[in-house]
Amino acid sequence: MAHTVILETVKKRNPNEPEFIQAAQEVIESLIPVLDRNPELVKLKILERTLEPERLISFRVTWLDDKGDVQINRGYRVQMNSAIGPYKGGLRFHPSVTPSILKFLAYEQIFKNALTGIPMGGGKGGSDFDPKGKSENEIMKFCQAFMGELARHIDHRTDVPAGDIGVGGREIGYLFGAYKKIKNEFTGVLTGKGIEWGGSLIRSEATGYGLIYFAENMFQNVGNTIRGKTCLVSGSGNVAQYAIEKINQMGGKAITASDSSGFIYDEGGITGDKLEFLKDLKNNRRGRIKEYADQFKSATYHAGDANADHNEMWTIKADCAFPCATQNEINDKDANHLVKGGVLLLGEGANMPTTIEGINVIMDNGVMYAPGKASNAGGVATSGLEMMQNYMGQNWTSEDVDSKLQGIMKNIHDNCLAAAKEYGKPGNYMVGANIAGFLKVANAMKAQGIV
Repeated sequence: MAHTVILETVKKRNPNEPEFIQAAQEVIESLIPVLDRNPELVKLKILERTLEPERLISFRVTWLDDKGDVQINRGYRVQMNSAIGPYKGGLRFHPSVTPSILKFLAYEQIFKNALTGIPMGGGKGGSDFDPKGKSENEIMKFCQAFMGELARHIDHRTDVPAGDIGVGGREIGYLFGAYKKIKNEFTGVLTGKGIEWGGSLIRSEATGYGLIYFAENMFQNVGNTIRGKTCLVSGSGNVAQYAIEKINQMGGKAITASDSSGFIYDEGGITGDKLEFLKDLKNNRRGRIKEYADQFKSATYHAGDANADHNEMWTIKADCAFPCATQNEINDKDANHLVKGGVLLLGEGANMPTTIEGINVIMDNGVMYAPGKASNAGGVATSGLEMMQNYMGQNWTSEDVDSKLQGIMKNIHDNCLAAAKEYGKPGNYMVGANIAGFLKVANAMKAQGIV
């Protein structure tokens, strides 16, 4: 069968890239009914072409630390697909960054961006630079050195990067300042900018808010609601913080948060002053999650175990699970614990946080599953809204942006359901998201010829 040959080719051409192979396998298997029904897409090798980056850029980044020592890092930009718009996707600064990680993220980004309805292609980039433990001056120097090379490959109509893990508002500011100096122009070449200099309101909140809007749409589709639901949230960064905030606003209760050291369990809910403490801890003081449990008697801290075959956090009884930390944080054992704990819905806030085996357990047991390319698309959707504001020289209100975000998440939800139903997989959001996103990109590629 065609899909088997495609997957084997991907494995042969990318032998040391497990994350990319995993992302490709999930999409390829979802698209079997599309390939069977559309032989012209098979003949034109549209799927195979989406699996090969249009451009993969790797470069050296050299900079001086505060001691005057020369430091060397690797920088990357994966420009995966531009069929429906300029490349769009974040920059990640973390020691784990490799071409495999960035290719998987860029591949997911193609279809995620297509689902938003905003004309954006797929891309991703970053460096193995670690901002943790670095001074403000060192971070600024690195960002300037990184942009010294990246600037020649991006433009507000060609490739528009944003933030990701390790790249927040501070880093975007330094990157934008360097780009502006190099190019001698003020354009919307980066998103996630400060509101005073071209940014959009609600951008910081968008991924977490959008995740919960999507989950609420899923609940409403089966006559339910997130109100009154107990929720497990992993992570404690931007996505997790605003997912917790929106859960609270919509009447649910988030009882966990985590970082690389472990997790906290607060049976009373991470609400009010507790959430503000968490934001300050992570955004300003950059402390460890254990400090939350030290501060609030209602919480207990559980240290992580890197050698364990499961994450204890996912054994806690709850109605919803929202993994918002990193890829592959829920395996099949974790998924079984979630099922035993009575989880009704799993919504991905991170990119590919559930293994293929874990997804199978979740779906085989009737748990509603929202794949990240659909449920966490709120962030890039609002980046697209920021691009639109930059093009027009406008600033929309918080209410305007939030209203547009809610509309986009509702459309993504409905389009996923419709595509799944049309191709014989009713209610399967993973298949629906992959098919709806792929068909939009495939039709554009078909129209533009073999390029």
